[in-house]
Amino acid sequence: MEYTTLGNTGTTVSKLCYGTWRFGRETGGVVETERSEAHDMLDACRDNGINFIDTANVYGDPDGTSEEWIGEWLENHSREDYVIASKVYFPFDGWGEPGPNDSGLGRKHIRAQIEGTLDRLGTDYLDLYYIHRWDEDTPIRETLETLTDLVREGKVNYLGASSMAAWQLTKALWTSDVEGLERFDVTQPMVNAAQYDTVSDYLEVCADQDLAVCPYSPLGGGFLTGKYDRADDGSVIAPDGSRGSLDDMFDDYYATEQAWDVLEAVEDVSDEVDATPAQVSLRWLMDQSKFDCVPIVGARTPDQLEENVGAVEVELTDEQFDRIDGARDGAES
Repeated sequence: MEYTTLGNTGTTVSKLCYGTWRFGRETGGVVETERSEAHDMLDACRDNGINFIDTANVYGDPDGTSEEWIGEWLENHSREDYVIASKVYFPFDGWGEPGPNDSGLGRKHIRAQIEGTLDRLGTDYLDLYYIHRWDEDTPIRETLETLTDLVREGKVNYLGASSMAAWQLTKALWTSDVEGLERFDVTQPMVNAAQYDTVSDYLEVCADQDLAVCPYSPLGGGFLTGKYDRADDGSVIAPDGSRGSLDDMFDDYYATEQAWDVLEAVEDVSDEVDATPAQVSLRWLMDQSKFDCVPIVGARTPDQLEENVGAVEVELTDEQFDRIDGARDGAES
């Protein structure tokens, strides 16, 4: 495993982060990752040198299941060996009927949710606490003041921001600087080789401010693994049980004309370097030079995780990196 300092923080993490959004998640009445499987996946992370674990208070059915299962696993492992990240924003369904302060980034909701998160994880602190979305109804100053208090109380080490517009991230960073509040050090947008351009302005802010980027969906919902084929009518031929077979929006969201061009470049490079398309796609993200990039992988089996970890052994030439980068332009010409 390769390790890196996470942006402007003093914390060292593996070059891959493991995402646990599937833990306890029900799709079509079927749990995607059962409790025993979740613990097996965390064992696989340990065995492969991954020390960075990502979750959220609303992951799993019911909400909090993912955090709870991670907490159970941590009981038998050294907490200090792992960097744990969680999130706050969405309504939490564990309190009965939702109330007017049971979502968002107001002081009351954040204060309530951090206590539940720490309790489920069985820890006194989080290494990283993300705001899961931007809250248009709460002044960013109130949110940052509350998060700053959590840092100064020792309940949170660093702050992160997930999906939002570039101007919102800029506003938050400016508010922190002007008001003397803790800043976001890590971001979590959706980024992969096929969908980089949609968040390019956001990534420019990250590069300028030396923020670490931890992309979710680094393989484009599995599209960049190469397991999907294209039918004569342009539709996606998806294996049974894959996201493409379960998600009606998959074709429009992931399998764009641009994505097919990028996948072709990824597959060509994977043949040249004797690696899988998934490994090349992850290596392309890890090799970003403008910002520290730590992709969040969501492997469902230990074998899939081991394949993902193989990305650290892949070496891309500048020409191969640029070929994948430039493939997005092919669909526009």
